[in-house]
Amino acid sequence: MRILFVGDIFGKPGRKILSQHLEWLREELRADVCIANAENSAAGKGLTPKIADELFRCGVDLMTMGNHIYDNKEIFNLFERGEDRVVRPLNYPEGSPGAASATFTANGAQVTVVQLMGRVFMTPVDSPFDAVDEFLEDCPQGALIVDIHGEATSEKQAMAWHLDGRVTAVIGTHTHVQSADERILPGGTAAITDVGMTGPHDGIIGGDTNQMMRRFLTRMPAHLEVAKDRPMIHALLIETDDSGRLASKVERYSLAEKDLNRGALE
Repeated sequence: MRILFVGDIFGKPGRKILSQHLEWLREELRADVCIANAENSAAGKGLTPKIADELFRCGVDLMTMGNHIYDNKEIFNLFERGEDRVVRPLNYPEGSPGAASATFTANGAQVTVVQLMGRVFMTPVDSPFDAVDEFLEDCPQGALIVDIHGEATSEKQAMAWHLDGRVTAVIGTHTHVQSADERILPGGTAAITDVGMTGPHDGIIGGDTNQMMRRFLTRMPAHLEVAKDRPMIHALLIETDDSGRLASKVERYSLAEKDLNRGALE
């Protein structure tokens, strides 16, 4: 199975570049399934039913969220309609709205995705290590992708080593800056500290540069404004081995619009 994981979709620029290019990109990469982090897709914070439907239509199969999952209250309407393809953090308190995991079947093979929320420099939550260990006691067969949503590179790398040999991939999200450390660990688990951001890169982690600079220089709060220029798709492609659980190949992509045409990836 070939699994494409798209980094944090940020605002309208991220949604637009994905809607324009994801269909052929999946064909070019022969991706059986596409998972995307969507917690910033609605103007930089949260997700709405309308935007979720837009992302599903353009070729996203499953979505993970993060610490902004409940920032846009419209997401509760998504959960109320029974949408189970959008995943909340697994280590949130029991009873939190949203699915704790999601499974997709393609060409007779299964992939399951869960998300873990980091605790270093983040809002306190239950232990991600304990939560994923408990999940693995009775998890579905096939590929298993873990999105570790956190600030600290050390915590995200620690999770990858903790799960090496037990899951297909541990993929870092949240910091919006792609790291160049993709690899397959000795036990067969693919890992990257942060897959990066799908959205405007002439800004500060997706936010308008001038507005973000005012925050740093004056310390005054300001409404988040999404940057507009230099949209890019950041993504990771993982291929599983014959067992279906472990990774045999991992490739990182950082694609500007000039790179987004057939033949450019050869």
